[in-house]
Amino acid sequence: MHHNVDATDGHHRPHVSIAVGGHLPFGSRNPMHPSPARFPAYTFEVSPPAYEGDHSNPFDTQHAHASNTPLDNARPFIANARPHSANERHHRPSSRSTSFSAIGTPTMAFPEPQIYRSVSHKQSSRESTLQLPSTSRPQNHHHSQSDVGPTPSRSIGIHQDPSVASFGSTASSYYQNNDDYTYTSPVNEFFGDDTDNITRELSDFTLNSEEGLRRFQNGELAEADQQWHRLVPNEAIEALGKEEVQRQSVLFEVFTAEREYVADLEAVEEVFIAGLMKASPPIIPEPQLSGFIHEVFGNLHQILTHHQAMLAALFSRQRDQHPLIQSVADIVLDTTLKSDFRSAYEIYIKHYPLSESHHRQQLKKNRAYATFIESVSMDPRIRRRDLITFLSRPVTRLPRLNLLLEQILKRTDETNGHPDVETLPIILGILRDCIKSTQPGIEAAESKVKFLELCESLVYQKGEIIDMDLYDESRTLVYSGPVSRRARSETGFSSGGWTELNVALLDNFFLLTREEKRPNGSVKRLLMSRPIPLSFLRLGTFDSAPETRRERAEDGGILDSLRYQTVTLYPFTVYHASNLSTRRYTLYVTTEAFRKRWQSALVDAIGVNKVRQDSNMWFDPQKVSDNFLRVPGRRSEPAVRTSGRINSGVPFNYGGRRFIVVGCTSGIYLAIYGTEQFRKVLNDVNPASISALQTLGDKTFNKLVVHADASIFSYSLETIVRVGLGHAHPQTLEVVAERIGGSDNNILFCRHLHIGHRFLLVYASKRRLSTTLNLHVLEAIDTSKVIPSPTRTAATSIVSYRPYGDPGYVPKDAYDIVGLVKTIGICTHDGIVTVDPTNLALSDVAVVPDLQGANNNPAVATLKVNLEGAKPLGLVRVDANELLVVYDVLGCYINRRGQPTRRCGYIKWETKAVSYAHRQGHVLLFSPEFIEIRSATNGRIVQVIEGNDIRLLFSGPMTTKDDPIIFAMRGDKDDGGGVSEKIVALKETSEIAPVTPLSALVPAMWDEWDM
Repeated sequence: MHHNVDATDGHHRPHVSIAVGGHLPFGSRNPMHPSPARFPAYTFEVSPPAYEGDHSNPFDTQHAHASNTPLDNARPFIANARPHSANERHHRPSSRSTSFSAIGTPTMAFPEPQIYRSVSHKQSSRESTLQLPSTSRPQNHHHSQSDVGPTPSRSIGIHQDPSVASFGSTASSYYQNNDDYTYTSPVNEFFGDDTDNITRELSDFTLNSEEGLRRFQNGELAEADQQWHRLVPNEAIEALGKEEVQRQSVLFEVFTAEREYVADLEAVEEVFIAGLMKASPPIIPEPQLSGFIHEVFGNLHQILTHHQAMLAALFSRQRDQHPLIQSVADIVLDTTLKSDFRSAYEIYIKHYPLSESHHRQQLKKNRAYATFIESVSMDPRIRRRDLITFLSRPVTRLPRLNLLLEQILKRTDETNGHPDVETLPIILGILRDCIKSTQPGIEAAESKVKFLELCESLVYQKGEIIDMDLYDESRTLVYSGPVSRRARSETGFSSGGWTELNVALLDNFFLLTREEKRPNGSVKRLLMSRPIPLSFLRLGTFDSAPETRRERAEDGGILDSLRYQTVTLYPFTVYHASNLSTRRYTLYVTTEAFRKRWQSALVDAIGVNKVRQDSNMWFDPQKVSDNFLRVPGRRSEPAVRTSGRINSGVPFNYGGRRFIVVGCTSGIYLAIYGTEQFRKVLNDVNPASISALQTLGDKTFNKLVVHADASIFSYSLETIVRVGLGHAHPQTLEVVAERIGGSDNNILFCRHLHIGHRFLLVYASKRRLSTTLNLHVLEAIDTSKVIPSPTRTAATSIVSYRPYGDPGYVPKDAYDIVGLVKTIGICTHDGIVTVDPTNLALSDVAVVPDLQGANNNPAVATLKVNLEGAKPLGLVRVDANELLVVYDVLGCYINRRGQPTRRCGYIKWETKAVSYAHRQGHVLLFSPEFIEIRSATNGRIVQVIEGNDIRLLFSGPMTTKDDPIIFAMRGDKDDGGGVSEKIVALKETSEIAPVTPLSALVPAMWDEWDM
């Protein structure tokens, strides 16, 4: 400590000066290791230090001491920094820059404790009940500023007017391992008259408390000493007054809380994360470890970086101004104004519930992880706290910082122009906005946690494959809750009992489950019925009268078994759109409010699901025709003749134009694709199928094959077009028609297939009294160079087709044919029979799926039971090794040998399909009211199209990759001409590629605007 003789009063008195330099670099301080049980993990309450007595102000004097620099006699100021020699600086303590000395400085008194003293507030329970005497304050003081000579160190700037004090960046507060570097204080310091004994006491104390402040910042003080009043002389506490003491205590709490917060986050990185990464043997296998650390700890390091910088600035300010801290608002404001600071908290807080969930799940399933968490709890930095305590620190940090700043603002005098009066409300607004913005994210994450818990607890029916796409990032749990349902007997009627269920409404499915507690304490949710996709969910009544339910009394009486109480329940009904009778559910809740909440949640979820599907369609329905073709309706005029119902059709190209041919109950019509100008070209009624054979490689066929009236005819596309456009007489078609098969044949079904490099025409015929079907294969011949003769008759021998191998035999219950790569499949009631079309008579016959192991394999037996009564529709190739067998009610996977795969699992369709189509990894299932589009790989529903009387007309073989799927349905027109038949084309969509912004392509385009 330095002393000099004051020339004014002749007494030896210490005076205050501010030594510049002599800082301890922040990077060189010891790591903060909190002692065990030193500080509570979370402290919302801000309590003033315990002190008692009537603390009068001994600083009130009548004059200010003279100095070498003129002082304003109304309000003396703290002496500015003066330059020190290097030798002098090294003799000074290095833990802070502010010390008290009178050497080479103007003499002055210790300030009167009017340093932005707050107005009186309501006392807390720990405050003294004694009132402090009021202190007179000089008014209209002017603030002087000392001149500071050249110095290699940075001095403390004193602003003349505190109301316009500007705040510098906290970057100036960070140590750079330079002893000459100090923090530039942006706040004016106001002082009143001096008192000799307080000045001497503070000067002595300041020098003696250097070590205490250093130990506090390094976390080395005992818990009892980590209070502001323990580092300040009693005379100062008595002189400052209650409000200022409380304010300084809260400011000290800011330093303490920030130090503890940074220490905890550093402990997470050094103990938990580093411990997991360095563990040998690994606690979590390496492929999963990085993902686990990311999911649990998120962007914690980003938050820690911000707070390490803020703590450095706060400690620098504390070393500069202790024991009377003017403000920390500028440091906090500079930190909170950074956009990446707020975004870092928003990202972390919104993800926190998921972090906690991943941690808990790992504890349950990984014994090594649980052992590791238990072992690190013994670390002094952890102090037996759970990892969840550390993970929740960023979640609660901003609200607690907000509370501390509110307490500082309450204790800041508003009449002296203290900068905190303007700055703290700005910070509080930023913090509140950040906290508020994270609330929806927290709720969404908590909902996500509940959703994940639900997913993990679901128990499915054995053998059934249900892919609800649960782990997609967009999946959410919309609403869930308990409901009651009347129990049903085996006959399907209510048995009088009740079943307690739990309903979960997802953003894509409606689940009806029953909770079951297992011996290990876990809860499993058994699916009481197959989940209902929201595309098929329909709402029934929500306004039915309440019903009553008798329940046993549970008040602990002896006669409980004989006593009942009546409970009122409110019913609502939901049902499956394609199974109105068998999948209709009437559920009961306990209040009308719950019923309305369920209705609102269901309406919203169904609406959002529809919008989402409409905006992200895999197949786009495009209208081809919806006016000319009609069927009789209630509004039809008696004299109007309609075309009748469409039951077959095919699109084709000819002469550079696109056409479509459709078969109706009154005949076959042709029109230019997309127009309503249909013209009848053939009188064949109700044709079973129509096919167009055009080009394949360098071969040209241009044939239209019509299966009608148990016969097959082939026509030239050129002639069909000329007749359809009115350029030729319809009788011309009778001349060029080629009849396929004898007149005595009864042809049941016909398909044209593309196998290898050939167009094959395969049909089955049945003779009278025969127990089998004859299967014929014809190959189309390129007749483009043959000029048709107008004199040909129908009896002329076939020239456009030739037999392909010998005929074969198939079971009499066969009804359809599907083409594969090298073989064909014949659909029968017992399965799909695969044969070689090149030699039907001698080919190996196999029935798929192969269920021969049902007697020894329970999974195969279960699949066999579910396939009983199902009608096979065809086969879809999934990849080189697997196929999907499509039935009318379900599907299953088989390998190339026909054996079931995927543990004999099966997928139940939501509707009973009549036909199907296959396009680019998707299978489209057609029923009269729905088109159910699923992924062929996993059976997941990706789109649902609703209609009325839907019929598949054309699905291939595809001649080009752009060939659409054509189907007919009941149209939108209903007038005197009848009800329209609507033809729709399904065009496969493509994913929209992200568009590169123009500004990214031309980076300098906004340079002149500084954007």
